[in-house]
Amino acid sequence: MRNSFFFRIAILLTTCYSGDLVLAQGEQDPINISVDLTNELGPMNPIWAWWGYDEPNYTYMKDGKKLLTEISKLSAVPVYVRAHSLLVTGEGTHALKWGSTNAYTEDKRGRPVYDWTIVDKIFDTYVERGMKPFAQIGFMPQALSSKPEPYRHHWYPGAPYEEIYTGWAYPPDDYKKWAELIYQWVNHCVDRYGKEEVESWYWEVWNEPNIGYWQGTMEEYFMLYDYSVDAVRRALPTAKVGGPETTGPGWDKAADWLVKFLEHIRDDKSHATGKKDIPLDFITFHAKGSPKLVDGMVRMNLGTQLRDISKGFEIVASFPEFKDLPIIIGESDPEGCAACSVDDYPQNNYRNGTMYASYTAAAFSRKYQLADHYGVNLLGAVTWGFEFEDQPWYAGFRDMATNGVDKPVLNTFRMFGMMQGQRVDVDQSNLSYDFLDVRDQSVRNEQDINAIAAKSENEATIMIWNYHDNDDLTVAPSEVNIQVEGIPETRVFIQHYRIDQEFSNSYTAWKKMGSPQDPSEKQIQELEKAGQLKLFSSPEWHSVVGESLNLNLDMPPQGISLLKIEW
Repeated sequence: MRNSFFFRIAILLTTCYSGDLVLAQGEQDPINISVDLTNELGPMNPIWAWWGYDEPNYTYMKDGKKLLTEISKLSAVPVYVRAHSLLVTGEGTHALKWGSTNAYTEDKRGRPVYDWTIVDKIFDTYVERGMKPFAQIGFMPQALSSKPEPYRHHWYPGAPYEEIYTGWAYPPDDYKKWAELIYQWVNHCVDRYGKEEVESWYWEVWNEPNIGYWQGTMEEYFMLYDYSVDAVRRALPTAKVGGPETTGPGWDKAADWLVKFLEHIRDDKSHATGKKDIPLDFITFHAKGSPKLVDGMVRMNLGTQLRDISKGFEIVASFPEFKDLPIIIGESDPEGCAACSVDDYPQNNYRNGTMYASYTAAAFSRKYQLADHYGVNLLGAVTWGFEFEDQPWYAGFRDMATNGVDKPVLNTFRMFGMMQGQRVDVDQSNLSYDFLDVRDQSVRNEQDINAIAAKSENEATIMIWNYHDNDDLTVAPSEVNIQVEGIPETRVFIQHYRIDQEFSNSYTAWKKMGSPQDPSEKQIQELEKAGQLKLFSSPEWHSVVGESLNLNLDMPPQGISLLKIEW
């Protein structure tokens, strides 16, 4: 204890003497990171400010509202939200991978009956919080399905995934009735929320039509797309429409679907109008990683997700007509099933702790770099992870919170929410992986220790992570030296935020409590507090010499730091 005390005094004296921020001292060769605030790379677009989930009826439930409020507050710009099953028939009952709104039924004579009550509850919840719908046109109401039975599924973790593809996944038996449903829906939204508000939304057609989510042919999907976007534009000519939301283009068949969809938009006449004027305002596809359990340890695969993204960007860039259109990665995640728990899928054990948080930091940085590499317009990357109402604590679903308590990964997004302005150049002299290396081989050897940085008028933000695909917390912390160039003042105010095993980590706090499944009110309050983003040390003023600032910190495995530098 005495040695620890004198060690801290020594650090404090060093800080006061040199003007450098010495947050910890490591014994290994340091990692050197240089940040040049004068070398701007492009806007720090909030590509992370997009969320989605399977179960739309969670939206307006207790923990759903709570989490949406927190997500809305972590961003300086409106967050977009995408949910499945907005047109599915049913009373609004929620279940894993299921939701319904009863927006469309028919009377005994086959005439349409529209009921927007539940859809309005969902969109109202977004709009009241300053959020915006990334409105998914789907899935098929029972009365319009060309194969209406069986319709409702009762999937559970461990059951064959194919069991979910019931009557809602089939093409309509009448495309004109389908188009009229979409027209009435958009018209209703304009009446309820106003033309200017709805003009700011994005309307997309369906989800993953190249796999079981669409039980029709490719040509039938093109027909669905044409009728849908024509209906949206008839109701609101200035609405933004797009698709096709195919699965990861890293898979050859998925890549072929995306190519043929873009060729359809470019070359074909619309099934709805007979004219060669098919609207497309943005392009969507999905990108997923592929974790496995290796020798009892979770091994992530960031490279698989980045290869999906890279191939999608490459395809879009190959079409001169569409190269500048916004791209939204409609689902962008470490793997493909948010509702699959750890009990049945042990490779998903990464979800509760800092592995998910550090993966997210490393992944989003590379998304920016890949977009720059291909010269495409990346607008958003949807994190498919929300919350699961009334489930066991830390059950291992891919979610942002459990029973209303935030998980560490949400704090990574809070860090991104503090990064605004222009992205600036970051150089890591000990670099083991650049973004193409991570894409091609993932992170299998040394730790991936790197940073992303941004600059606005009077501040800079630097996010540093220590990530590896293997879930191994026994690795020693790494010393990181950071040199920041181009600060125009002689004094700066620095705040250091941290996510690791002790900071900003409700999961560690829960385990220290004995992993209670029925925590007391006091314990819940403690967990809620532990789930918030924490300062690692007290904010401090520091001197700048010759527009240069030198900082030093230790980064533990799976740790993420955000340095906020103000002048």
